[in-house]
Order: sequence, then C-alpha cells, then structure tokens
Amino acid sequence: MTRSPRLLAFGGAHIDRRGRVSGAYVPAASNPGTLREEVGGGTFNALRWAVRRGLAASLCSIRGGDDAGDRVARAIEAASIRDLSAVFLDRTTPSYTALIDAEGELIAGLADMGLYDLAFPKQMRRSKLREAAAGADALLCDANLPTAALERCLDLAGGKPCFGIAISPAKIVRFVPLLDRLSILFMNRREAAALTGQALDTPGAELVAALRKLDLERAVVTGGSGPLLAYEAEGAFTITPPALPAIADVTGAGDALAGTTIAALMQGQALRPALREGIAASMLTLASTDAAPGFTPAAFARALALVPEPVEVA
Repeated sequence: MTRSPRLLAFGGAHIDRRGRVSGAYVPAASNPGTLREEVGGGTFNALRWAVRRGLAASLCSIRGGDDAGDRVARAIEAASIRDLSAVFLDRTTPSYTALIDAEGELIAGLADMGLYDLAFPKQMRRSKLREAAAGADALLCDANLPTAALERCLDLAGGKPCFGIAISPAKIVRFVPLLDRLSILFMNRREAAALTGQALDTPGAELVAALRKLDLERAVVTGGSGPLLAYEAEGAFTITPPALPAIADVTGAGDALAGTTIAALMQGQALRPALREGIAASMLTLASTDAAPGFTPAAFARALALVPEPVEVA
C-alpha cells in the first residue's frame, strides 16, 4: 500500500465566532443578525482540506484548559489529524470573532490570540516536534506564530518544503526575515500590499516583481472574486474564479485553497493544476456557512470543471 504524504503543521486551531448582519450594515449602531460558533483557525481549516484530499496530517497548536479547548481537541480528533498541541490549563483558548455583511463579506475581525505569541516560541523546542518533523514530508506554518516560532519551524523543516499562510495584513510581516526559506506563501491582495508596500490595485506583473525582490521563491495571491495571481520560476499566471450565484460566507475560503493546493503539490502535481483544485475547494467553502464544509467527490469534480485554465502574465 502506498503511504500517504505526511504534512506537519504549526498554527491556529481555535474558536471562530461569526456574526452575520441581516440587512445593510450600519456603523456605530446595533445591527440585527445571527451569531454562530465553530472550531476553526487558518492552519486547522487548511489541514482539514489537506486530509480530505489524501494527506496524513499532524498539528501543533496552543490552547487553554477550558471548555473551548476541549472543543478544539475533539474537532482535531474528528478530522483524523494527529494532535501534538500544548495545553495551558490556566489560560483561555484563543478565539477569532468576525462581523460579516449580508453578502458574506468580512466587515471586521477581532483576534484574541495572545496565547500564541506567549507560548509558541518555547513549545517549538519540544523533542516530540523534532521527531514529528523528521517523519514528515513537508511542513506548514501560519502567521499566528510570532517570528521566533516561525524561524524554529523552518529550522525543523531541515530543507523539506515549508508552506506559509499569511493570516492577516498585520501578521504577514512576521514572515519578512524568512521569505527566502519558504516554498510558497499564500496571501490575499491586502496581505500582499502590507508585505510589499504596493497599492491594492497594482498590476499583476508589478506585484510579482515586488514579491520576487523579497526573495520569495513562489507565491499565491488571491483576489476575492477577481483573478488569483501566482508565480514560480517558470513564470507568473492568473486564474479567474468562476462567478458564484451567492456567497454564504467568505470564512475559510483562502484556507481551503491553501490546504487543497498543498495536498495536490505533495502528491506530485505542478502548481498550475494544483491551484485549479485549490480554487474548486474555495468555491465549495464560499457556498457554505461552514469554514471547512464536507463534500462529495462528485461535488468537487463539478466545481473543478468550472475552473478555467491559467492565463500567463506577460
């Protein structure tokens, strides 16, 4: 039997709360809507997709000794992910609270994740993690980790592929001293702007040039409903996601793209077809209120069939 590729990940696995406004959003006022809560986090969401697409995965995160931490532990187990996380019994589990408009777009988000900054750097030195890294085929980290912990993650990789997820414009800068050591960094346009100092509407070729100057070997820049931009040594290209009839929730769409693309890459696909699969995963996520929805092979195949071929950037 062929062994599944093994991915070891470090990053967010916490409580996600999403409040959705029922009508037009009114700033500085009470807005009617609904609030739902589930276990999420950039790395955890990405890993769930990676496992569903054929990888064996392990996760190191940080959580508290509260009811929320117990929920996170149960969710990791239910996702068939090996749990290498550290638990601080006297701390509160990190959380992310998002306010979303009636069209499913993010209005604002609040990240209560101080425990990650406090605990990750020391936890990265556990012998259990060194052993897990030695048995992994690739590593994944997100910018919920402070720079010192990200550096340790790349040290553990020991030359194996190491993928990064930007998380937010405020946190992507944590990768700056380490960009030349990443295999691919996944980000959106706002995060790319924060990293490069370029405007949000910078043309693709100029943005690619700015990212290359930072010694970033390969990058993927999502554009919401606009074209996805990516590049590697062979050149830059775009893929325009198909228009969707409606967007239920944007939460987790970028994570789905990252996790699915990584799974395809680790199973031998080139970046261009791997990203087409990633876009199909993001389409299924956008159509659901869940951050990492279940799907059938037929549903994935239908979504993939709608994704156009890449267009080269001159």
